[in-house]
Amino acid sequence: MIKVWTDSIEAGMLDRFGERGSSFAYPADASPARAVSVTMPVRLPSWDMRFGLPPIFEMNLPEGVLRERLRLAFAKATGSFDEFDLLGIVGRSQVGPIRYTGQREQLQEDVPFQSVDEILEQRRGGDLFRYLIDKFASFSGISGVQPKVLVRDEASSAVLSGPVRRFSESYRGATHIVKFWEQNEYPQLAANEYFCLKVAEECGLEVPPYRLAEDALALVIDRFDLRSDGTYRGFEDFCVLNARRTDEKYRGSYETSIMKRFSQFANSSHIVEDMERLFTLIALNCALRNGDAHLKNFGIVYDDVQGEARLAPVYDLVTTSVYLPKDSMALTLNGSTQWPNSKDLQRLGETRIGGSPAHVKQILERIADAMAATAKTMRKYIKGHQAFAETGARMLSQWEIGIAGSLKTNESITSRR
Repeated sequence: MIKVWTDSIEAGMLDRFGERGSSFAYPADASPARAVSVTMPVRLPSWDMRFGLPPIFEMNLPEGVLRERLRLAFAKATGSFDEFDLLGIVGRSQVGPIRYTGQREQLQEDVPFQSVDEILEQRRGGDLFRYLIDKFASFSGISGVQPKVLVRDEASSAVLSGPVRRFSESYRGATHIVKFWEQNEYPQLAANEYFCLKVAEECGLEVPPYRLAEDALALVIDRFDLRSDGTYRGFEDFCVLNARRTDEKYRGSYETSIMKRFSQFANSSHIVEDMERLFTLIALNCALRNGDAHLKNFGIVYDDVQGEARLAPVYDLVTTSVYLPKDSMALTLNGSTQWPNSKDLQRLGETRIGGSPAHVKQILERIADAMAATAKTMRKYIKGHQAFAETGARMLSQWEIGIAGSLKTNESITSRR
């Protein structure tokens, strides 16, 4: 049995249910503020799943390389290795306010210290991958097929976010996400994401502070769910909002599973602004040719589970067609996963955010301008980083195709601005 905590307060107990399911129960005296998800309000009956975990508890479970590393490390000791075992390992350090401990344990979140500057500056080569996995795998409750870990570096966090000191000396939780990749499989993926995030910034979207390592082997990102006092904002991805498991993250449409679902949960006075930001992000993914914009790569954040929910900052944004030339969209738009043309995006903007034709066109033009501006920065980077030259050239080519195909412009990114 696993004890579930929200905001460092006991929220309920999670137990196995049947042969392959799970059951979560709130205590009889739980207040509504202890709800673990906007989709699971406090109630007396338990929340039962015949298969697996409720989506909110599965949301941060590692996938891919990190999951396999943890399985190899712990399967011998546990005798088995399922989602309950994985949650028991990484549950003390998670994205968002939910934490997990043993039934009789008290909550303690102690993540090892690691200088972010050292990661960014030290040239460990292929050892960086092994070093970070070995040190931080069991402290990294964060989803994703590509390996990423949570690390604690309070000093660098203060530098990234501004001159005001963010946390007390007693803060022991993770402050940053470090993303890294096997270079033989996806070369220069860190730099790829770095420049895609720059485009998002140029578009006026909210992006957490981020830095690229000098050797481009890692991307370090400030956690956007972490408040300055060391407490956590609520975060839920769209698998949770759609009541779907992680293995269903490619099931759904941008119209319904993303935009309509957001409008149902975003009980905020900023709904018009956030819907426009969400449309911009979807169109940007199309233009960048990011075929991995699935349900888990969009989310909401909130300070109170019963209060206002806002669109989460941008994360996990890459040009996937550099590695998969025939890649297509992760979800459907207008019934298809083929890359949309400008008419498709124009229709989406007009119908889902209620924008005028002229206003939607301005949004698409703003995305094209942002890509053009970032392309200039990328070319300068290529001149000083020849290892990125091939990937960078492919990205520029894909961006040209994306602008011409999805943003309705006859201009290339070399002629804009």
